[in-house]
Amino acid sequence: MNISSNVSSLMANNTFANNNAHNIANVNTDNFIPTDTRIVDGGNGAITASSPKADNQNSTSITFAPSQTDLAVELTDQVQIEAINEVNINAIRTKDEMLGTLLDLKV
Repeated sequence: MNISSNVSSLMANNTFANNNAHNIANVNTDNFIPTDTRIVDGGNGAITASSPKADNQNSTSITFAPSQTDLAVELTDQVQIEAINEVNINAIRTKDEMLGTLLDLKV
């Protein structure tokens, strides 16, 4: 795994975090359909975020249906996002330190 894989994972997780925050911010918004973000392998080490809207479970005949945001899901997703970001940042930091050490040995 190279640094570009970690960077693409961080970018995908940024999208995940933004969608997660948007869902939480709209927990009390009538008729709100949350975005269901999925992190997927884009091939060749690339990681991407797929962000389709969740299925509409509310009846269209109801004018003021409650938000479909599930705070239990959104808050546990935040823990996952934080852990994934920490792993990627530590991997980048370690690779950077290793490269610095190799360059020091070369000189």
